[in-house]
Amino acid sequence: MHPKQKVREVSDTLEKMFGVPKHDEVDPLDCLIRTILSQNTNDVNRDKAYDNLRERLPTWEDVLTADVREIEEEIRVGGLSNQKSKRIKNFLNQLKSEKGTLNLDFINELSTNEAVEFLCQHKGIGIKTAYVTLAFAFGRDIFPVDTHILRISKRLGFIPNNCTAEKAHELMAPLIPQGKAFPFHINLITFGRKICHARNPKCSECPITDHCLYFKQIQK
Repeated sequence: MHPKQKVREVSDTLEKMFGVPKHDEVDPLDCLIRTILSQNTNDVNRDKAYDNLRERLPTWEDVLTADVREIEEEIRVGGLSNQKSKRIKNFLNQLKSEKGTLNLDFINELSTNEAVEFLCQHKGIGIKTAYVTLAFAFGRDIFPVDTHILRISKRLGFIPNNCTAEKAHELMAPLIPQGKAFPFHINLITFGRKICHARNPKCSECPITDHCLYFKQIQK
């Protein structure tokens, strides 16, 4: 089966299982900072770090003018606080310097490729962070690849086993049915959390074992 057809069938199966997720409206800069905080941590600690930061420094202007050590202290629960505090501070500084304001509304006027290029030129913002921001905050039909999706995509044979997360964004893009990037992204993450675990996946509960190379391997 062609990978594009396989992706469509898996997408359809997961929609029957989990439904079709809808976008919530989110502020783009909030989304970007939250995504930076999500790097190398789980959602619970990311949200604690974000809430701590916003409680102590309620506006992005407050964060911009705060000492980086204060930012680091507020986001410590999210891990890598030394790196992330500098990334956030540097991005806000550069954004204010380049655009004169602390919002990302100008991205609406950019093509997706231009927007990705703009975001990724800033230290600490990689392709996944850029894609998440564009998909969640701007409704762009692009497909972010997180750790769950990378693992599942390899098991299903969408991408090679030695594929990096960065390369996976490139390889997965042409496989995703038009208009399905966001729901497929969300449903694959849900599937990864509930069934296709990194260790001891619940293959007996999985509705897509017919498509799974990993399952065929462990049956041998």
